[in-house]
Amino acid sequence: MRHLLQSAPRFEDWEGVHDALSNAYFPHAMHPKAVPGAAASGIEVVDLDSCRLARITFGATVGIDSDHPGAVAVNIPLSGHLASRIGSMNYDAAPGRATAFPADTPAHMPAWAPDLVVLGLRIDSAHLHRESERVFARKDVRLPTDIDLRTPAGAAWFRMARTTFDNARDCGGVLYRDPQVADSVASMLVTGLLLAAVPDEPTARNALRPRPVHRVVEAMEADPTRPWTPVDLAEIAGVSVRRLQQAFREHLGTTPLAHLHDLRLDRIHDDLVHGRGGTVTEVALSWGITHLGRFAAAYRERFGELPSQTLARAA
Repeated sequence: MRHLLQSAPRFEDWEGVHDALSNAYFPHAMHPKAVPGAAASGIEVVDLDSCRLARITFGATVGIDSDHPGAVAVNIPLSGHLASRIGSMNYDAAPGRATAFPADTPAHMPAWAPDLVVLGLRIDSAHLHRESERVFARKDVRLPTDIDLRTPAGAAWFRMARTTFDNARDCGGVLYRDPQVADSVASMLVTGLLLAAVPDEPTARNALRPRPVHRVVEAMEADPTRPWTPVDLAEIAGVSVRRLQQAFREHLGTTPLAHLHDLRLDRIHDDLVHGRGGTVTEVALSWGITHLGRFAAAYRERFGELPSQTLARAA
């Protein structure tokens, strides 16, 4: 699919809503509490192959039952409350929290009301297991069912998920049609979720040696335009993603991706100072910058002026 599916407000009946949601997110049984309301429902999905982001609303209260076959669902209320029962446990998520529904496990959402707007992340089980092993270098990782998005890490991940969805909506999904871009974004979403949701590991002293940091910094400097992911960098370091982050904070006072961003800004600044590479946009894109809106603000914070001002002095 790998595009943004916008189906609201063209539903004619609840059968159409059911079929669209099953195709976009998960197979399920739907139990509308009222006949009218189907036309006011909305489903939008960003397909990244191994995972999908979906924004879901219903025009009337409905009940949902699903086993979430073959994939985990992380449902994040943007407004309203999401009550659910998973196995024998009850959960209630509001904005600032998320509920992770395990794969192949019966779950019941008894009353999804019209004021409940959910941003959902579907992650294929095999992809989640593979990423969790790469992130934590162990196989016993479990994603908590109740996830707090009010922590610094949780809030940062939530912003990334919303930005990913909003970018797809703004560009009609064009950005994510490239398989490499889709894979990179999917990896970032899943890795960020794991780091935000899974409790910290005990710090191992030998995991915080500077040598892994040096190897990663050298790789970044050799190829700063590569769309590096935290997992790529951890593989170069030979440690888990979380331990690499600990090592960067210990020795450089920053994170691997923040260091990479600063490195790119430095290369862009050097090109602009010497008038190399064309326009500001062309130079920024050539060094791997993908979010041009945030780029100008970050550049100004680092160098005290806008990139256009740097380039104008070189003319």
